[in-house]
Amino acid sequence: MVVVGASLAGVRAAEALRAEGFDGELTLVGEENRPPYDRPPLSKGVLLGRIDPGDTGLPARRAVDARWLLGVRAEALDPDRARLRLSDGGQLPYDRLLIATGTRARDWPHPDEAALDGVLALRTADDAAVLTRLLAAGPGRVLVIGAGFTGSEIASACRERGLPVTVVERGPAPLIGALGGVCGSFAAALQRAHGVDLRCGTTVTRLLGDGGRLTGAELSDGDRIAADVAVVALGAVRNTEWLQGSGLAAGPRGLACDAGCRAFDRHGVVTDDIFVAGDVARFPHPLYAFQLLSLEHWGNAVAQAETAAHNMVTRGPRRLPHLTLPAFWSSQFGVNIKSVGVPTFSDQVVLAQGSLAARRLVAVYGYRGRITAAVAVNRAKALEYYQDLIENRAPFPPGPGAADAPFATVAVPSDMPDPRRLSHGPTVAVTGHVLDRYGTTGPGGPAADLDPT
Repeated sequence: MVVVGASLAGVRAAEALRAEGFDGELTLVGEENRPPYDRPPLSKGVLLGRIDPGDTGLPARRAVDARWLLGVRAEALDPDRARLRLSDGGQLPYDRLLIATGTRARDWPHPDEAALDGVLALRTADDAAVLTRLLAAGPGRVLVIGAGFTGSEIASACRERGLPVTVVERGPAPLIGALGGVCGSFAAALQRAHGVDLRCGTTVTRLLGDGGRLTGAELSDGDRIAADVAVVALGAVRNTEWLQGSGLAAGPRGLACDAGCRAFDRHGVVTDDIFVAGDVARFPHPLYAFQLLSLEHWGNAVAQAETAAHNMVTRGPRRLPHLTLPAFWSSQFGVNIKSVGVPTFSDQVVLAQGSLAARRLVAVYGYRGRITAAVAVNRAKALEYYQDLIENRAPFPPGPGAADAPFATVAVPSDMPDPRRLSHGPTVAVTGHVLDRYGTTGPGGPAADLDPT
């Protein structure tokens, strides 16, 4: 067994393989030259100085008795010969292969500007260590480019440290790519209430420097701001370039697989010895019209890795599908945001519990008369109820047993934007659905095929 990717999905898969009874040779290949670690704390506790970047290691569930190839990248895959080519020049054969290469932060597109001191992205523990040091030095202003979850959490940490921060977001509101317009408006009000200089509908056209150091930025509205630190939070890039020429259905959206985590080739034929799990995977889900989901969720990476591991050592009808309902959480500006289901798979939303003013609420999303997702702000315990409704395809809007707001049955458009128009990618992308308002045929249409482009 060979696992490419030594982060969360890869490690949990290796542990699951041993738990399933596999006692053969197991190799993990990891690009970073350090043991596996947990990424969510990097934009939360680490930036606040509460957790050292070196203290974010993933706790081991069990010994995996594996060969670890750290600081080594997989550079090419030859499925016909069942072997990998590695960056150190080595060749690694496999009987079963799990691809769990995840994502990386999207770089600032202008290399000269990206090279300025003070410009960085946040993805790795090293990134977090550098950014924490820069924030601790007390910069005059921090510029955050992109208001997705990572950008918003970074802005929250800056404000908690008492630092001036400007957030520039191409879309009409923060978090809109993942949660839509209603929750996006709430997020915008929340940021401004905490002193964030939030600029929506705007882009950074140029980063400015002097003597190799960042001094500020020019914006598309003609404004110019001074900044000592700029954090590029423009979403994630799925690590699939190394699969070019492999014949697999891999592209910018990820590597497509079936419900059992077996990778598809470019003709849509399922492979039997190559599996995929985690952020790099595109997989079908029966609750979402079997369209291919691309997720960047901690819980999904773990559950999918365990399913993949089971199926790697199992034949025939004993194989299992990956059916876990997506869920994620974020802590920012004094509130806890938690989601279950796929908010982007929606056309309407209702405020079912609480209120925007109280900053305690549950928003329920629906598509064509069925509940598809729920998002809670400081009411996470309520989501267990809505998870059951989603899994049982309950009608939308929710009935009175689910809602305590008098206007809960008044549904409004969920206002999910075309992700191609955002500066950051959505946390969840549903192939063929999020684009249906912009020229495709919607769920099940042509955009739901295996075209890797």
